[in-house]
Amino acid sequence: MLFDDSSWLRASDWLARGAAQPDVAIIGVPTSVGSISPSEAWRTPGRLREVIAGFSPYDGETGTDLTSLAVADLGDWPVADIGLDEMVATVAGHAAELPGGSRYAFVGGDNAITRPLVAGLAGDHLPEVGVLTFDAHHDVRLLDAGPRNGTPIRGLIADGLPGAHVHQIGIHSFANSRPYREWCDEQGIAITTMAEVDAAGIDDVVSLALGELAANCEWIHVDFDIDVLDRAFAPGCPGARPGGMTPRQLAAAARLCGGHAKVRSADFVEVDPSADRDDLTVMALAGTLLAFLSGAAQLNESER
Repeated sequence: MLFDDSSWLRASDWLARGAAQPDVAIIGVPTSVGSISPSEAWRTPGRLREVIAGFSPYDGETGTDLTSLAVADLGDWPVADIGLDEMVATVAGHAAELPGGSRYAFVGGDNAITRPLVAGLAGDHLPEVGVLTFDAHHDVRLLDAGPRNGTPIRGLIADGLPGAHVHQIGIHSFANSRPYREWCDEQGIAITTMAEVDAAGIDDVVSLALGELAANCEWIHVDFDIDVLDRAFAPGCPGARPGGMTPRQLAAAARLCGGHAKVRSADFVEVDPSADRDDLTVMALAGTLLAFLSGAAQLNESER
């Protein structure tokens, strides 16, 4: 049982308050039907709500109190037990119905949710959207086997998203094929590898990517694939490999994204709690989500 302390607010209790008009709405998208590798990523939204009880809504490194941000957990969409095609249609339909005025943080689930989320939010204006990914992989596999978790970027470009409106950060060595990298280059996708992140620093890399996308796009969706982390920090990510980001790097990136005025939505995906160890990966996801919300709180304060 968790110790109760009236002076130590739990992030779970804060999220449960449910603001009537949230600045950021959190939505669970519990599906892993699109996973190429066996995965129970559909369990993640529920496990996250449990694990986040061990976190505080106070960002002590930046002095940001997240309670200044109006947040509501809107629960899970009913997609855990449906097939791939129905899931895609359902997620896109729900996303299209979301009201404007709020920003959205979607907790997957696997990366197959990214394409219908962006397509649903964008409607007829997909060519105006920018997509920033933090991912070990390009996610441009062929669509022959359907809209799976290895295909969202190729799928969005097939739907009409300009390749030049995609920037991928954290691409690993030995995690992608040469033909897929060449396809990305042909489409004009901007790519920042882990070696370039290490050389330039995460702050500069992310700030540059956000600035370039913002200059050419009406709004930005951020895809946080947690397998961008080094495998040591993400044993619950089937696609994580040695040589990835640290949780501190990803949290710094998330703060910058949450604090950018053109970032309208983000997803947090590819964590399988059943494969996790000591909740390391779910905690990394929780820290990334809270850092994103910290950035949003800082943006709100600056706009007042």
